[in-house]
Amino acid sequence: MPAYEAVIGLETHVQIKTGSKMFCSCPNKYGEPPNTLVCPICMGFPGALPVPNKQAIRKTVESGMLLNCRIAPYSKFDRKNYFYADMAKSFQLSQLDQPLCLGGKVRIGGKGFSGADIPEREVQLNRIHLEEDVAKLSHKGNATTVDFNRCSLALMEIVTEPDLRSADEVYCYLTNLKQILQYGDISDCDQEKGQMRCDVNVSIRPVGSDKLGTKAEIKNLNSTRAAHRAVEYEIWRQVKELEAGGSIVQETRGWNDDTGESYSMRNKETVDDYRYFPEPDLMPVYLTDAYIGEIRAALPQLPEQLRERFVREYGLTEYDAQVLTQEKALADYFCKAVQLVKNPKILSNWIQTELLRELAAAGATIGACPVSPDKLAELVSMIDAGTINGRIGKVVFTEMFTTGKDAKTVVDEKGLVQVSDSGAIETFVDQVIAENPSQVEQYKSGNPKVIQFLVGQTMKLSKGKANPPMCLELLKKKLD
Repeated sequence: MPAYEAVIGLETHVQIKTGSKMFCSCPNKYGEPPNTLVCPICMGFPGALPVPNKQAIRKTVESGMLLNCRIAPYSKFDRKNYFYADMAKSFQLSQLDQPLCLGGKVRIGGKGFSGADIPEREVQLNRIHLEEDVAKLSHKGNATTVDFNRCSLALMEIVTEPDLRSADEVYCYLTNLKQILQYGDISDCDQEKGQMRCDVNVSIRPVGSDKLGTKAEIKNLNSTRAAHRAVEYEIWRQVKELEAGGSIVQETRGWNDDTGESYSMRNKETVDDYRYFPEPDLMPVYLTDAYIGEIRAALPQLPEQLRERFVREYGLTEYDAQVLTQEKALADYFCKAVQLVKNPKILSNWIQTELLRELAAAGATIGACPVSPDKLAELVSMIDAGTINGRIGKVVFTEMFTTGKDAKTVVDEKGLVQVSDSGAIETFVDQVIAENPSQVEQYKSGNPKVIQFLVGQTMKLSKGKANPPMCLELLKKKLD
């Protein structure tokens, strides 16, 4: 039996963050009542003329720059003709042979979905073209409903070369692509809202062969997890088919996430089946060098650049910087808070431990966090200044997260100011020494670790308010 390798290409569809649809003035809003955000243009009424969305064109060019594409100074729109319930006018406005962005690459590496190590390398892109989204179909029993609110939203299609080799690489690619587009403010990429979804083309071939196998396309995968599962299944299915003496048929397949299986939908269409031709109602798009330069000059920092800055300017570790830049909202949170503290490392630790833990427990996002960046900065500054200790800080933070109050208010209301008076702490230390003769004897007999137990007892006696370094210093002074 020959060993096989997978050859995978992705077509990722991303809704662009615009105020209106791609070719009409209908608002781009999610969650409105079905079929209320429509007009003669997006519904394809006879005689209705489209007008391209300038913001969508600009954000597509920005995406191309962020993904290292060549920007085409000339591009055009084409009609992709097909009859289907999700496109009222029976054609889709897209770009065939002259897209806005050509080539490009996305760096992958790190851990895959399964935990496997993914070597760092660049996945090559073929193109990014701009088109309009289709309506949303909802299947209920034997009936299907259609909502045209989504129809004609600005949609980018980001197409890779057949350059991926495993489900983990697919997962890593989609995760990194999503992060870049969110940092660029191109799209929210909310997969639950259908703002980012992909089709995967999977084929297999004997290891060592450079000939492409027959591919199957799995349509409309709406999460990175689903894409990972679908690719793993499809590789397994094709290997099983070939090893049983069968052959792979070029076809379009659907994905059932409940059963974890793909299923045949129809034979694969070719470009000729769509009968593309240039859109007669839209002029070509010309981009001047000055306009392209203006867009390039305004590009935001990407995660990789931000990580380098966090390490360089704030002395964070590579790991800290990696965690803080996983989401743009989290990186923005840190950037706001770090301007207000003297010790960025303490702030980083509190975000990664207390803040992320409370958010996870509450099932909340950083955008809905009740502790604003300035409030967390105030808490960290109080700990750094010795007003409260870390143990009390955790109590204060929990109260802040629950009530939305600021740190000073919580500390004042609960009387949690750290005790740094040597006389008061000495009283606690004397009591602890008197009540723990066995541990005192162990320490004096050469067991230095016991001192931490005595510090803990002192902190307990002071209800967590005593200054820990002072407790340790006084204990050693009295026992040595």
